[in-house]
Amino acid sequence: MSTYVLVAAVFLASCVEMVEALTIVLAAGTSRSWRSALEGSAAGIAVLTLLVVGIGPSLVKYVPIGSLRFIIGALLLIFGLQWLRKAILRSAGLKAMHNEDQIFEDEVKRLRSIPKSTSGRDSTAFAVAFKGVFLEGLEVVIVVLTLGLTNHKLLLASVSALAAVILVGIVGAIVSKQLSKVPENAMKMGVGLMLVSFGSFWSGEGMGVHWPASDASILLLLLAYSVATALMIRLLSWQYKGRLTSRGAV
Repeated sequence: MSTYVLVAAVFLASCVEMVEALTIVLAAGTSRSWRSALEGSAAGIAVLTLLVVGIGPSLVKYVPIGSLRFIIGALLLIFGLQWLRKAILRSAGLKAMHNEDQIFEDEVKRLRSIPKSTSGRDSTAFAVAFKGVFLEGLEVVIVVLTLGLTNHKLLLASVSALAAVILVGIVGAIVSKQLSKVPENAMKMGVGLMLVSFGSFWSGEGMGVHWPASDASILLLLLAYSVATALMIRLLSWQYKGRLTSRGAV
């Protein structure tokens, strides 16, 4: 069962990050040069792939599994809590929802203000696309390495991430103007819950904790964190509405 959770976590995390990267690539291609934007995207994906292939086996070979699990668990907790915090605040109405359409329009406007090169290739489009794919994909690489290495399923995690990249690329090419329809906040909340659950499990194992239900404890942690998150959203929403009501009364 933990394998299914791992695949879902990697796939959803990759989808979220690739939607954000796709927004940048589409903006670079639309406003500058599609050829240069696609070349920059390909270069970014190539560098990320080399990171997974180069770093993954070295970590397994030279770092003790106990230390690796503790470090990876801590990293997952950090990433998961960051994603979860933003998703909770957005669901409670305390933070604006992520609007990919607005981001796309702002990026297009910014890029069009930069003078184009007279040569065949557009270095600005290449650099923007490369940076977008690389930086957004870097979080995916960290998730793939952490989840894949600790569970001894690096290939499976890599395939899940690649499937997400392909899916988002195909969907984005078809419905590039509908990026805001993607339920990104719900996906981020789901990924955050999964990462926090995996992080708690593996950091605990790294410290010598023996979980009573073995790998099934990940599902119990996921359930516990989900309930806590739902209660937190309700509490924050109630406090937020209470403040709005009191301001209106004044």
